[in-house]
Amino acid sequence: MSRTDSPIFDAIVRIDRLPAAGRSIKIAADETARAELAKILKVVAVEAVEATLSVTPLRGGIRALGHLTARIVQASVVSFEPVSQDIDEAIDRVFLPESTGHTPTPGSEVFVDLEDDDFPDQLDGPELDLSALLIETIALAIEPYPRLPGESLESLGLKDDGLASGPFAALTKLKKSTDIDR
Repeated sequence: MSRTDSPIFDAIVRIDRLPAAGRSIKIAADETARAELAKILKVVAVEAVEATLSVTPLRGGIRALGHLTARIVQASVVSFEPVSQDIDEAIDRVFLPESTGHTPTPGSEVFVDLEDDDFPDQLDGPELDLSALLIETIALAIEPYPRLPGESLESLGLKDDGLASGPFAALTKLKKSTDIDR
């Protein structure tokens, strides 16, 4: 993912200045931010992005809880026609500072529960840019193989007769004919 010097969204939170009750962040991407986001996500266009986050302190870190909506346009994997997708995702993420307690010695066993859905992300300093969280949420919600409704190879007049075609199909036929002669 390419990054610029300035964040795409204005979603920077100073952890040391966060009120005990937390604060709300509302994000609506402008045209420049949507164009940059389309480049990062490698989609045709990002038509809208809106997010509302409630950021509260939690065990020396923060918890970001909210909702994100977006509308993106991708090229169909069948006909390359534009396909729109509406994204509507809930956000619930915990960011905790690096543990300053016991550091495991080399060779010691460390228990990590991979089944835990709430595995926290790590904070690297006194401020956190939630832009990366929003971009990640959109990227994970994007349809990997977008198609228009009812679109398939058969609808384009291409039929799969079940027979292999191409140079390797010809080699397979040659191999089968030499196997019979033996």
